[in-house]
Amino acid sequence: MSGFLLAAEEFDPAHEFELPAWVSLEIGPIDMSINKAVAYLWLGGLVTILFGIFFMRFGLSLRPSRRQTMGESLYELLQSQIAEGNLPKKSAGRWFPYVAALFLFIWILNMIGFIPLPLSDERFELFGLELPTWGVYAATANLSVTLALALITFFATHVEGLRYNGAVGYFKSWIPAGVPKGLLPLIIPLEIISQFMRLISLSVRLFANMLAGHMLILVMIGLAFIISGWALIIALPAATAIYIFEVVIVVTIQAFVFALLSAIYIGGAIEPEH
Repeated sequence: MSGFLLAAEEFDPAHEFELPAWVSLEIGPIDMSINKAVAYLWLGGLVTILFGIFFMRFGLSLRPSRRQTMGESLYELLQSQIAEGNLPKKSAGRWFPYVAALFLFIWILNMIGFIPLPLSDERFELFGLELPTWGVYAATANLSVTLALALITFFATHVEGLRYNGAVGYFKSWIPAGVPKGLLPLIIPLEIISQFMRLISLSVRLFANMLAGHMLILVMIGLAFIISGWALIIALPAATAIYIFEVVIVVTIQAFVFALLSAIYIGGAIEPEH
């Protein structure tokens, strides 16, 4: 019983999301330190670039190979499901690459988050060498990461709205047509709040879903080490089922929704009447 209590006290899935600085770097009040989340972002960015080059740019021919066919299929899928109907034709050439790259980057970050990697703050000793332990971590389970991605879409939305419609026309489009003037003092603050709620909905939706999935998996795996008997038979299949569900469904859906909403917000700012 004492061993169980000791293991229960030592196991805390929240420790996986602590981010001590590997290289401390502070610029005034801004903390730019390199930590585990930054390492995963760098890795995700590198994999996204290599993925794009491999499937979209390398070895293209009139008789497409299997790799080229996969790349073209992905391109057509993103174009038809995300760009068409959401981005106006006059701006699709400018913003389709952004929303497509956004989808790929988030999808790859999410996938990497479910692959055990030796990117950890903890160490173990092997033949006299201290090596990092293998673990799973999702950069998109960090609110700072998802908020930064949402801010890019947020600013792009308003910059494009102002560029295409002018300040007067763009801000006027926030107010629904036919609203009585007496209601404007109520409608205008609500519309301003709704614009910022888009920022929150983009960042929190992705963050909360990825955090919840990883926490469930970590809890189930942790229980497998600190319990025994019939409960172990439940914990391991449950962890496996959650893992498969997250990898097969949640990873793709969250990346798709983020990119889709980004296209809708940018397209709606460019052509408010639609």
